[in-house]
Amino acid sequence: MPQPHSAAKVVSVKLDGDTRTRIASLAEARHRSAHWIMREAIMQYVEREENGEAFRQETVESWEEYQDTCIHATAEEVVTWLNSWGTASELPAPVCHI
Repeated sequence: MPQPHSAAKVVSVKLDGDTRTRIASLAEARHRSAHWIMREAIMQYVEREENGEAFRQETVESWEEYQDTCIHATAEEVVTWLNSWGTASELPAPVCHI
């Protein structure tokens, strides 16, 4: 995970009492500060959401490319290939076609 640096800014987040209590309990159990728990949670959330958005963008781009070219591999071809992984008769990746 990225480390905080001197350019870090203070941000205020309003949390209900139950959430604050849960964070404090977790921080104590992990021998960390509540600040560390919250910062870590936010960084992990942002990374997960960025990865999800990148996957969504790649999906959109792939769909657009397919609409332009009609080049594809069928689900059956991909499943057959994946099922061969780790076997003595492992297959090469399927060739895309029209």
